Amino acid sequence: MPEESKIILNDDQSLGTIEIAPRVLEIIAGYAASEVDGVSKMYGSFANSVSELLGRSDHRRGVKLVKDSDSLTIDVDVYVEYGVSVPKVAGQIQKRIKQQVTLMTNLVVTEVNVHVKGVVALQEEKQVDPDNLFSEDSEDDGGNEEA
Repeated sequence: MPEESKIILNDDQSLGTIEIAPRVLEIIAGYAASEVDGVSKMYGSFANSVSELLGRSDHRRGVKLVKDSDSLTIDVDVYVEYGVSVPKVAGQIQKRIKQQVTLMTNLVVTEVNVHVKGVVALQEEKQVDPDNLFSEDSEDDGGNEEA
């Protein structure tokens, strides 16, 4: 990996340097975003989806990092749950990512851009009556009520 792709964490280098790979920051941001209530899942590529099906979780999914000389910009792509306030959830994502990256690395995050890629509706769980498997409504037993 090229030397310039690493991010130096410490200013005082009397004992040596502390470097962090950008992918570590992407993982921190991905965890932080996915923990916010209202976030259904992170947006990712086809390769991310295949890896997830194979049991390999990629927490960098949906996160892109841009590091300039003195600024750190993080872009996050998410799906939100149906019925939530999108601006409120996006604001919580921004706050949580900035807080976690600063807390864990002492880096100053200048921007957190949230891109909402879609809305996911929650599916209702249907209860199946084992005595009446083919009934559309488990409450209705076809008029065979006993008096």
